Amino acid sequence: MRPSGATVRQAGPDDEVAGVRPRWVALPESTEEVAAVLRSAAEQDLAVVPVGGGSKLHWGPPPERCDVLLDTCCLNQVVEHASGDLVVKVQAGVTMDALAAALATRGQELALDVPVEGATVGGTLATATAGPRSFRYGTARDLLIGITVVLADGTVARSGGKVVKNVAGYDLGKLFTGSHGTLGVIADATFRLHPRAADRRWVTVRQVDDPGSLATVLAASQAEPAAIEVDRAGDDGRAELAVLVEGTAALPRAQALAALTGGAATIEERPPSWWGVLPDEEVLLEVRFPPSRADQVLRATLGLGAAVARGSLASGALWLGGDERLVANVPPLRERLGELGGRVTVVAAPPYQGVDRWGDISALPLMRRVKERFDPGRRMSPGRFVGGI
Repeated sequence: MRPSGATVRQAGPDDEVAGVRPRWVALPESTEEVAAVLRSAAEQDLAVVPVGGGSKLHWGPPPERCDVLLDTCCLNQVVEHASGDLVVKVQAGVTMDALAAALATRGQELALDVPVEGATVGGTLATATAGPRSFRYGTARDLLIGITVVLADGTVARSGGKVVKNVAGYDLGKLFTGSHGTLGVIADATFRLHPRAADRRWVTVRQVDDPGSLATVLAASQAEPAAIEVDRAGDDGRAELAVLVEGTAALPRAQALAALTGGAATIEERPPSWWGVLPDEEVLLEVRFPPSRADQVLRATLGLGAAVARGSLASGALWLGGDERLVANVPPLRERLGELGGRVTVVAAPPYQGVDRWGDISALPLMRRVKERFDPGRRMSPGRFVGGI
């Protein structure tokens, strides 16, 4: 494989994607070089899997084939930071930590709280990852206002703009956010920013029996919490609840929230050690549910092998971590949560035969049509997404 301009090397054991080793690794340094790689791959009918920091390559099933691993590590520039407009344009290979450091020098931030160390902008968008403060600020889709992508045939497409009021073409951004690299390669993205909070306080309540009910009370408070998180270890049913208050008068607002807990809370200037961190377990499940059913959902996950249950109760998102027992219990868990309006995704797990990672997806026929439109040759991360897309 010899695309014009881009560096290409032979793949090694460290380049495997969920156990599948590619033949080559391409390291483009510009959008034009990404396009050259994909044009060359199309001419030779080679399958391409994009990668950023590699922190989530074990997520999802193995690709049906992987000839080229397209590494965006050299797309590592903050293209433009219009601080007066609270907007930044950044290449896909920039890590979220590096972006946060660059924005902090101007007192601003991208409020995503990505819970994966080493994650890049492109990987964060491709997996639609967001952290605790999505409760207040929204997810990656909500903060994205422009995007540049390269399609499977090497065509470069752009949508949106670099000012918040310009939303033309925003649907392209929505399509690629959460597409797991199956539609093309994200080259750069433009985000809406927020000022960094001058003060932050965490209100923590330990040994809570019904954290969902308490989260509902706290979420409705005039103290305006930015995030409400839960952490439960083991199967005793009791959990720790933490609430973030940030901005003006953070301390008195935190005190008001603490009062709503009946005086059982502590107020700290730093978060709990588990805050915004995914469970570090062999198996990782993502559970989505109506926030009003949080306590029922937490009870439904007991006794199924979940060593850790952690997530955002007020946003209806929970991560379960465990071993092979947990993945074996996915079918009964899906049945229980289906009755509560919830759904379960197997995000990461060893290869188990017969385990449906995604469950029933009503939009699958539409998703297949989108895949056919953007990647008719099935060369972009084939088999890595819902329904084998």
